[in-house]
Amino acid sequence: MLLTALKAVAESTRLTIVAVLGKGELSVNDLAHVLGQSQPRVSRHLRLLVEAGVLERHQEGAHALYGLARAGTSATLVHQILPLVDETEADLANALVRLVRLRAQRDREAAAYFERVATDWDEFRDRMVGESVVEASIIERLNARTTHDLLDLGTGTGRMLEVAAPYTQHGLGVDLSTEMLRIARAKLQSVGLNHCHVRKGDVNALNLPAGSADVAILHHVLHYLDHPAIAVAEAARTLRPGGQLIVVDFAPHNAAVLCTQYAHRRMGFSQQEMCEWLEAAGLEDVQIENLQGTNDVVDDGLTISVWCATQQQSTPSYHRLGVA
Repeated sequence: MLLTALKAVAESTRLTIVAVLGKGELSVNDLAHVLGQSQPRVSRHLRLLVEAGVLERHQEGAHALYGLARAGTSATLVHQILPLVDETEADLANALVRLVRLRAQRDREAAAYFERVATDWDEFRDRMVGESVVEASIIERLNARTTHDLLDLGTGTGRMLEVAAPYTQHGLGVDLSTEMLRIARAKLQSVGLNHCHVRKGDVNALNLPAGSADVAILHHVLHYLDHPAIAVAEAARTLRPGGQLIVVDFAPHNAAVLCTQYAHRRMGFSQQEMCEWLEAAGLEDVQIENLQGTNDVVDDGLTISVWCATQQQSTPSYHRLGVA
């Protein structure tokens, strides 16, 4: 397998693909755009890299995402090679420029979407996932512990801050959408929650000190992100020893309409995938609860998973994952 992997990455286009995917998972169409090559040609290269154990393929509905293999001899080889790749080489440099532009375009599209739906956001989300059952699960967890400082990442209109308000001394919500934050501030003020505040920020790169929160919440945020593992690691970084991270998101599903019409970038998360991210972020004692939410957005019901994990008593060193 090692020799096969070496042969696979020795070809220039495939080495470029590996270097690009070192920045995060992409679909074959995205890779074709970034590389400036045809989709059939890119598919052939991807098939060889998957067969060599260099890449992993994850099916999400009608689409598939490709990323670097996470285990095995080939994965070890790739992670040793990547630091040696010259990112100024013309083909790779051009591909990385197109990758940055692609992500910037998607970020603009997502921002426009959230600005557009902000006013009706709470009603929409309740229709899609049945928020009452999710909120009851979160309240149960908060009621079982003492929380001085709570962090709600991707706070949207601040609903989680409202839910958590009776169980925390100070709540802070972070979001990139100016319109969402405007609504959140107005709502929090209208119900007298003066101990809860919101600010603009990126969940992938928080301007917050390490060890500053007792609880961090990622509530239906990760499926909008290109790199969910980074947000998980960043949330974990903010936790004090013994602090808890609560992640709420969809289990794997095939409701492609959520991607085509509602700006989702991921079609749910498996228990194994999420547990790997939580453990890699230094969290332990992972607990999982699966809830069946009522919804009228898709024909089939969606399963909502609630993951709860605890920061180790001795906070581990933190390494930010690199993203172009």
